[in-house]
Amino acid sequence: MEEEIIACIDDNNIKFLHTGQISKYVFPLKRSKAHEEGISHLIIRFFIIANSKDSGTLYLVQQRSQKKESFPGYYTDSASGHVKYQKNLRLEDIKEDALRELEEEFGINPKNVKNVKFYTLSPEKDKNITEIAYIFLGLVDADVRLSPDEDELNTVNSRFYTEEELKSILKEEDAVDYSKEIWKELISMDLFKKFEKSTALKSEKTSSDIALFIGRFQPLHHGHIYIINQILKKHKKIKIGIGSSQRSNEKNDPFTGEERVEFIKAALETRNISSQRYEIHKIPDIFNAQKWVDHVISIVGNIDIVYSNSDWVRELFTNKGYRVSKKVGIFKKKFNGTNIRNLIKDGDSKWRRLVPKEIVNLIKKFDGLERIRSLYNGD
Repeated sequence: MEEEIIACIDDNNIKFLHTGQISKYVFPLKRSKAHEEGISHLIIRFFIIANSKDSGTLYLVQQRSQKKESFPGYYTDSASGHVKYQKNLRLEDIKEDALRELEEEFGINPKNVKNVKFYTLSPEKDKNITEIAYIFLGLVDADVRLSPDEDELNTVNSRFYTEEELKSILKEEDAVDYSKEIWKELISMDLFKKFEKSTALKSEKTSSDIALFIGRFQPLHHGHIYIINQILKKHKKIKIGIGSSQRSNEKNDPFTGEERVEFIKAALETRNISSQRYEIHKIPDIFNAQKWVDHVISIVGNIDIVYSNSDWVRELFTNKGYRVSKKVGIFKKKFNGTNIRNLIKDGDSKWRRLVPKEIVNLIKKFDGLERIRSLYNGD
């Protein structure tokens, strides 16, 4: 069997995972080499629940096989494993890894998982190696068929448990510490609320509420303009958040927060959009996924709906109970900051077609072309 290639990351870049920028910082490495050399890497932990009319909430708990090298016979999450490396790795791809592990270990077909929610991001230490765990919650029917893999887990004790049974396991049995702490958190919650859909969207025809749109605008391009126009057709006001606003003069973030404010103002003024219909807010990174949404709201104030094509942003806001609009269709590979910066770096004039004329002029004014080329050459 071909050895698994997993997603690894340098320790000084782990914090950027909290911004949802995964693919920019991970790199591929054979699983054995990552463990031998102590290279930090991404893993998933999946916690499955079900609702029983007779027993209430049920928790799918795995007892690891005695054949396992680490924590043999220990109770743990429902399923776990490494994140496989792939180009342009996204949160949705990591979800797919979670579903794959669940099927391999418990035989549960992904089609039978009714809902999957990102829960949190947590660094773990395993034999002096940092593993960054993407933790997900999943919902299934209580009568879902289980076919535990005897090479992976104890086929008798790996099953659904009631709350009291799980509490007893966590108190009296050997359990993996990281999973044990998550189970304790989950027992104290009304988990089914996490799976309820957010409040139904208001009619798309109304224009009486406030929409939030977050981007990095490195630089602003026609894709951003298209989304902003679509939002203003449906909503009274737009609040534009500049993500990673404190970052500048870097390969992925060449322009300063203030320069990006000027991009947005110039584009909206050129299109005769009244300043009464928009606000611009700089949102610095805090590198904490759990607190990020509250951080954003503390800066931008009240909002009614969130627009974003980022799976990460959509997931975090949805989990906090905010209304999130459907994705706005654009040619993402074309209208993409990385693509535009690469074209500039290569001296390809096609980048000008992807950016409004007023932004082209500002980039020149800021000496952005030379800045980008210099940052790429120095990388």
